Amino acid sequence: MGLLDRIGALFKGREEFDLTEGGIARPLFYLSLPIVVTNLFQTAYNLADTFWLGQYSTDALAAISFAFPMVFLLISMGMGLSVAGSVLVAQHTGSDETEKAEYAASQTLSFAFIASVVLGIVGYLSVERVLGLLGASPDVLPGATAYMEVVSLGIPFMFGFFVFVSLMRGYGDTITPMLVMFGSVVVNIVIDPFLINGWWRFPEMGIEGAAVATIFSRALAAAVGIAIMLRGSRGVTVHLEDMVPDFTYARRLVEIGAPASVGGMGRALSINLLLVIVGTFSSTVVAGYGIGTRMFSVVFLPAIAFARGVETMTGQNIGAGKEDRAARTNDFAAKVLFGLLTLAGIVVFLAAEPITAVFTNDPAVVDVGATFLRYVAPTFGFIGIMRAYAGGFRGAGKTIIAATIAILTQGVVRIPIAWFASRSLGSSGIWLAFAVSNVVGATVAYLWFRRGTWRGADITGASVDSGERPRGDAPTDD
Repeated sequence: MGLLDRIGALFKGREEFDLTEGGIARPLFYLSLPIVVTNLFQTAYNLADTFWLGQYSTDALAAISFAFPMVFLLISMGMGLSVAGSVLVAQHTGSDETEKAEYAASQTLSFAFIASVVLGIVGYLSVERVLGLLGASPDVLPGATAYMEVVSLGIPFMFGFFVFVSLMRGYGDTITPMLVMFGSVVVNIVIDPFLINGWWRFPEMGIEGAAVATIFSRALAAAVGIAIMLRGSRGVTVHLEDMVPDFTYARRLVEIGAPASVGGMGRALSINLLLVIVGTFSSTVVAGYGIGTRMFSVVFLPAIAFARGVETMTGQNIGAGKEDRAARTNDFAAKVLFGLLTLAGIVVFLAAEPITAVFTNDPAVVDVGATFLRYVAPTFGFIGIMRAYAGGFRGAGKTIIAATIAILTQGVVRIPIAWFASRSLGSSGIWLAFAVSNVVGATVAYLWFRRGTWRGADITGASVDSGERPRGDAPTDD
């Protein structure tokens, strides 16, 4: 047994559980656990960059604080396709329609590649102008621009891996993406300091070196992931003959995915607009904000993972006609996440300064970052509630509801509070806006889910056309 097989043996695979039968806790846990690890590896990319650039210079750390939200914005513009693919694969899998699941996966991969090329070109051509509009100072702008230019050219590789993860998750295989991500992160962490600092025979590239390391490791992960799906030995299978773009089928992907992209873009835009507000303060505040948001990405790993697990279980149970079981899955995940993240918030609140000091030696930045964490940490549990129900809405194909909640929480609540409160309270007003919006988002998500508007969400057409189809023919839209 090889090393990867030994690691994989520690987790339960899809074959161990039927997501539409039996208890809820065990399959949701084993579905979500590898996603937690995968997202932890994902966060390791950002933390490695933050750590090494924090040692390199405060300006580099501030520059990446501006660059990360723009990366998120570019990815969010196309993330709807991966969400649509995951939901369609999940519901077809729940309906035992293997060929339709494979066709959905193949078409998703094709259109994601097309979208990523377009977004990469647009991002490369507009990055300096956008970062300038966001308020990047003359000291920070060159580094942030250099980082984003490299990332923009590598967007197809990033998309390739994200789509691989989403499609495998829709099928119920969360282990394979975890193992691929593990190898990718190891490569990134190893080469990061060499390219940033110019160790050994490598040139000193600074912040641009962090971007090159990330894109190189992403490219490896995407290549391995696509090869796995083409071979079909694990999880969902894609077929070359099914990858010819079918613009009729694209309509279905857009109907499901567009709201998810809008929601993601809303979150990304709110983060970028917050940077405009944060950018009115000193580089010290910007750097502390960057550290705080990186820490949130670690703490929220269980919420993101459970939300993805809920998305898959909701989709498969709706495909199997078991809406009550889907509802119980959402409620269970919301309760668990509220408890886990509340405990995490207590720990972060008490250890805010030591946590922040890991990433910088600047006492002023440590003070800002610690204050940020203390304001937001008590509301971590509410983020768990919001994430759990958002995953349920996506799994039901009601991506527009999840998008509306995201935009309401961050665009309608967080941004205005941050703007007005920061005028009188300084940077503390921004931190307060995070806390208030988290509570509001959880309340809205819970009450909306209770209305039951997600029920009856058969988006696959399975009840009309559940028969076999010739390879390469799109499922009907009847």
